[in-house]
Amino acid sequence: MIKKNSSEAEIAKELSYREYIMREDYVFHAPYSPEIEFYEMVRAGDIKAVDADNHEDFCDKKGLGVLSKDKVRSFKYHFAITAALLARYCIGGGMEHEQAYNISDLYICKVDECNTLKEISDLHRNMVKEFTKRMYDLRTRKVYSKHIVMCIRFIYDHLHEKITITDAAKELGLSEGYLSRLFKKETGMNFGEYVTRKKIETARNMIDYSGYSLSQISNILAFTSQSYFVKVFKKYEGVTPGQYQMSHLPSATI
Repeated sequence: MIKKNSSEAEIAKELSYREYIMREDYVFHAPYSPEIEFYEMVRAGDIKAVDADNHEDFCDKKGLGVLSKDKVRSFKYHFAITAALLARYCIGGGMEHEQAYNISDLYICKVDECNTLKEISDLHRNMVKEFTKRMYDLRTRKVYSKHIVMCIRFIYDHLHEKITITDAAKELGLSEGYLSRLFKKETGMNFGEYVTRKKIETARNMIDYSGYSLSQISNILAFTSQSYFVKVFKKYEGVTPGQYQMSHLPSATI
């Protein structure tokens, strides 16, 4: 048996003690999936979803580990971790890496100047908005006209509903025919195909991170039936939702 040195033994002892205290006090870290879902929403530039998720003060969140005996310092460390992860998720989503790191570095420097939990929470909210807004702009700025940008925003805001070009045209104050031609010209897809693709992308992310059942996902995204959901998912992903779910279970990668 390999003996642990004194440093390793102390670490092992401290970890055992922490696990015991957490069990006794019923204190546990926040679940993993919602955290990943949060970063995915920012990477997608989903302003509406992030705003809904961002109402709680960062320093009131349950399940964050204790990183320092000083509470303010502990949340500064968590803030720095969040900033670093946001930068990397946004780089993965297409943000230029220097821009992402500059934003991250700037906010980490700013949090170092904070003296209260409220200041940290307010700064965290602003940082999340900053990253999300930039990702939204990145996804919509291409060569799209103002009307198509507004149309895409309408689609994202109503993915949980049955979306028709008639509704979108009415929202934008355009004729259905004109919007249809303009949408096809600028995106390369007709309106219905674009909506379906976005619903399937969202369904895939929900399977990965939300914990909802396949029937719940089908209902949330307003597919006419679960069988139709399965058919469309397979068309775009090459496998059924069930097959995709099984291949992405944590145990599947072990």
